[in-house]
Amino acid sequence: MVLEIADQYIKNTHLYNCNLKLEFAVYLFKENILTLEQASKLADYTYLNFLQELGNRNINIHYDDEELDRDLKNIQTLKLS
Repeated sequence: MVLEIADQYIKNTHLYNCNLKLEFAVYLFKENILTLEQASKLADYTYLNFLQELGNRNINIHYDDEELDRDLKNIQTLKLS
């Protein structure tokens, strides 16, 4: 999906010179629409860099049981490697 926004709508806002993908990803994460992983990918940030960005903005992360289980499995896989 491609979203086009005419310059006239954002020219006089703080969004004109920033990364709109990041702002959109942060918004969708805050609204619990995207997971942390999904939002970081949308913003083209690494998982850790996106976490850091959320911290810089004082945004709490929401971490569900599914994400915890996945991370624990990944840790176990790394230990076995």
